[in-house]
Amino acid sequence: MTNGLLERYDAELTNPGLVILELVADSKEDAAAQLAAKLFEQDRVSDLAGFLRHVNAREHQMATGLPGGIGVPHARSDYVTQTSIAVGVTKFGHSLDFGAVDGPATVVLLIATPANSFSEHLEVLATLARSLFKENFRESLRRAHDKEVIAELINSTLVFFDH
Repeated sequence: MTNGLLERYDAELTNPGLVILELVADSKEDAAAQLAAKLFEQDRVSDLAGFLRHVNAREHQMATGLPGGIGVPHARSDYVTQTSIAVGVTKFGHSLDFGAVDGPATVVLLIATPANSFSEHLEVLATLARSLFKENFRESLRRAHDKEVIAELINSTLVFFDH
């Protein structure tokens, strides 16, 4: 058996309940709050306000926008019970400024990892970023319009990751 990320996370980095379609948010903080609430509902985050403080502190350190219209707010936090990703795809015509040089984001991935899992946090970010730099992957996320498909796309990016 391989020790890939998928096995370690039981294929459950995300699931359809952690996906918001037609996301409308006033700001990147509002988008993060809506996505974090989904993590909280599934007991993946134990303290919603505490976790959001960590996410917003991270945002103030450095922009989390990636090229191609992707926002990746993220935090390692004591309030995260398992590494998770909540996904928001904005409603048509809506976008959010995550500080990317090429413009605002239409796909937002909130990455939550436990505070003690530093290498795991970097692995998930790096592996996901590799997929997100591929235009066809970004387009697949945007065009899916289906929570199951989006969750599967995100989980599948981590299947082939191995130490």
